[in-house]
Amino acid sequence: MTTATHEQATDKSAKHEETLGFQTEVKQLLNLMIHSLYSNREIFLRELISNAADACDKLRYAALDNDALYEGDSELRIEIEHDHDANTITLRDNGVGMNREDVIANLGTIARSGTAEFLKQLSGEQQKDAKLIGQFGVGFYSGFIVADEISVRTRKAGTDASEGVEWRSKGEGEFTVADIERAQHGTEITLHLKEDAKEFADDYRLQGLVRKYSDHIEVPVRMPKTETAKDDEGNPIEGSEVTTWETVNEATALWSRPKSEVSDDEYKAFYKHVAHDFSDPLTWSHNKVEGKLEYTSLLYVPGRAPFDLFERDGARGVKLYVQRVFIMDDAEQFLPLYLRFIKGVLDTRELSLNVSRELLQQDPNVDKIKSALTKRGLDMLKKLTKDKEQYQTFWNTFGSVLKEGPGEDPSNREKIAGLLRFASTHTDTAAQEHGLADYVERMKEGQQKIYYVVAESFNAAKNSPHLEIFRKKGIEVLLLSDRIDDWLMSHLTEFDGKTFADVAKGELDLGDVEDEAEKKAQEETAKAKEELVKRVKEALGDGVQEVKVTHRLTDSPACVVLPEHEMGYQMRRIMEAAGQPLPEVKPILELNPSHALVTRLEGAEGDQFGQLAHILLDQAIIAEGGHLDDPAAYVKRLNSVLTA
Repeated sequence: MTTATHEQATDKSAKHEETLGFQTEVKQLLNLMIHSLYSNREIFLRELISNAADACDKLRYAALDNDALYEGDSELRIEIEHDHDANTITLRDNGVGMNREDVIANLGTIARSGTAEFLKQLSGEQQKDAKLIGQFGVGFYSGFIVADEISVRTRKAGTDASEGVEWRSKGEGEFTVADIERAQHGTEITLHLKEDAKEFADDYRLQGLVRKYSDHIEVPVRMPKTETAKDDEGNPIEGSEVTTWETVNEATALWSRPKSEVSDDEYKAFYKHVAHDFSDPLTWSHNKVEGKLEYTSLLYVPGRAPFDLFERDGARGVKLYVQRVFIMDDAEQFLPLYLRFIKGVLDTRELSLNVSRELLQQDPNVDKIKSALTKRGLDMLKKLTKDKEQYQTFWNTFGSVLKEGPGEDPSNREKIAGLLRFASTHTDTAAQEHGLADYVERMKEGQQKIYYVVAESFNAAKNSPHLEIFRKKGIEVLLLSDRIDDWLMSHLTEFDGKTFADVAKGELDLGDVEDEAEKKAQEETAKAKEELVKRVKEALGDGVQEVKVTHRLTDSPACVVLPEHEMGYQMRRIMEAAGQPLPEVKPILELNPSHALVTRLEGAEGDQFGQLAHILLDQAIIAEGGHLDDPAAYVKRLNSVLTA
């Protein structure tokens, strides 16, 4: 992506000043954000303080190897002051700072995969867009909600004073970058407030916002406090004003404090800082572990999905600290991929301060911590199931990601299975709200298996001919229609001692739900129809693997079934769409002996018999959600039978 649109030659050429255009996505985001987030505009301060705190964390980490980067100023801090007359707010930090390339990259582009796709979802409908922008995380650009111009003065720690950079923009499509002299490393942001945002140029308002949103930030956030001496009568003495810097926030790492001393509001505010999210988390788990393995974790389950949830290689993981020193964002090594929605902080003594992503892959302690955090995450979700409404919110948002678990994490398969939710014939609604424990509790006397059907859509699953005998007998069947469901069931073999059975595969076995008389009657019917079965198999030839009489149908004339261990139709379609060649599989055609069409087939002769047999097979494939190789031939056969 190129950001430069034109370079402006000015008489300040010695300062290398140039005017560049924002990346298209930035322009779009700015335009929508300024309008959509108007009602929640105070969050700009939280976002800017979060960025400043991250810059201080990064300098502390870089200085572990080279403490000269502190340049004699190792007391990391954030300072906020305002000028009521000039209508400005200035926020500065003595963190890592930026050079010219960093400024152009960080303040002119959004370097996140999926950004353009995400922005297409934004519509200009304020309420909806505010939520979506919250999912994206707004960062630095939130300043334009309250400011009609922003200037940034910065210098990267460890560089020469002449390498300072100034960035200015009115947020309207372009920004100016110039080289400046800057003695202090770190970043200073000045917001020139809009007329309707003057309320923010006020001590009490700013202090209130710091305490509301940034109390938990470990870096001290300071504001100037002016005190005036008074005479014996209590009158202020002119010219005696003394200004000192007062720390406004708590300035201790929230996760290092005892649970009993942290309020729910503080936990929620810290989540918003860690996740760059607008909304509250659904739940959290704060734990300190001592003994062989020492670490503190604070994990959160978000209330809504980030925009890149289904990009498996997107940013994910926890913020990693070693002995309270920030090491990296998005340390994905400590949680499995199917829990990638969990956000939070891990602070450990078990890793070295110079640990890198590469070293994390080789450290045996990482696997131990990952195993413990995975268990913690699953326990947190189990606890959430006690609040049905909250858990349903979680499931509707992240359920399809959790379904990746049984295949990826066999050691926790039973735990994950207990957290899964499905649609079911128990209510016949598309809502995935039935747990496997509920299903087992409702099982019929004599029922040995958990039955399910997989289809392309909920309606196809709900109306599958394979359900007919189950509905007649009052046996519950799980209705699966997510793209991942076929893959999920290939890894989910049993739950609570009960095996799973796909109603569209293999022999139908209803266990002891069927009595002996029924089984005997079925055997006799099968014997009586042996001649019909033989004729149909000859007529269909290679089109089918086998033909048999079924008792699984009550209303449909026929259905197709796959062998028990064959890949399901849904999974085959996904693999084929991905360009994976698969060997052809022939279905088993099962006929309903009591259906009028099968009776008609039995009485047909010659060419009409063959036409009708093919029609029954094609109809069964269509009912299964399958695709015909030659739809025109099916229509032609159907027309010939209808007009005969």
